[in-house]
Amino acid sequence: MKFLSPSLHGLGDYAAAVVLILAPSILGIKDQSIIAYWVSVVSGIGLIIYSLLTNYPFSIFKVIPFKAHLMLDTIAGVFLIALAFILELDIVSQSYFIIMGAGVLLVVAVTQSDA
Repeated sequence: MKFLSPSLHGLGDYAAAVVLILAPSILGIKDQSIIAYWVSVVSGIGLIIYSLLTNYPFSIFKVIPFKAHLMLDTIAGVFLIALAFILELDIVSQSYFIIMGAGVLLVVAVTQSDA
């Protein structure tokens, strides 16, 4: 069932970006893996950039079709989950990447793409 509107999805994108940027410092991921830290931060910055460019509410330039945005989200979600297993991380860091990736995939799954 797809119940999440593009407007709510957009708000969630910016919230997720803030989490991706700030959570690694809060959780001590930087001390665990500098690669994991920067992947999260750069992913958050990237999310802000492609959200600002997406053709949906709360963006500025509206050049990326919303369905392409959802594809980028899907790729990012899979990548975050994969990263949890590729890097040798402690349980907190690994859980963070799994939860963030799964959360992204869940949001994509429930977002109305034809709204």
